[in-house]
Amino acid sequence: MDATSIRVLSIDDHPLVQEGVGTIINGQADMSVVGTASNGKEGIEAFRALSPDVTLMDLRLPDLGGLDVMIAIRSEFPDARVIVLTTFDGDMDVQRALKAGARGYLLKSMPSRQMVDMIRRVHAGKKCVPPEIAAYLAEHLGDETLSRREMEILQEVAAGHRNRDIAARLFIAEETVKVHVKHIRDKLGASDRTQAVTIAARRGIIRL
Repeated sequence: MDATSIRVLSIDDHPLVQEGVGTIINGQADMSVVGTASNGKEGIEAFRALSPDVTLMDLRLPDLGGLDVMIAIRSEFPDARVIVLTTFDGDMDVQRALKAGARGYLLKSMPSRQMVDMIRRVHAGKKCVPPEIAAYLAEHLGDETLSRREMEILQEVAAGHRNRDIAARLFIAEETVKVHVKHIRDKLGASDRTQAVTIAARRGIIRL
């Protein structure tokens, strides 16, 4: 590894992913994996110890969420360059990651060429969102967002609770729950409760 090589830290709890990412990156002449971590806590410690040029971060880790890890790293090292490498392609997942300071967003299903290209571009100071993800983001740009209460109710609906039960759990009237559910369906363009849950899960608004 020469002095100008891009030093990459990989934070992911799947050994096969780590191995694949390592093989691809170490096979490039201008970059190498300098460290790996399989959970958020290890990831933060590894970043402190290694000061990598670029960090690849999964969104779902066994202890902390990838976004929390990224926020923790960036609060200590504001110039940290993080690329999210994940299976989640919902527009809300992408928005949250970019808001938290991700410089790039990559799906694990994308070709390896795209990953090494993104590492080089992010290392050069650019922000990187693949065209297909950018198009999906744009599609939902003007969408009305759900309020905190609506999110809470949608999560209860997703858990299979009826309006009456949701009302009792949240200490509100059943009629209020019905009104919220109607607003949720309108905002998501869903014809019924089940479709609202499906759309919200696909877009990363809620986790099932």
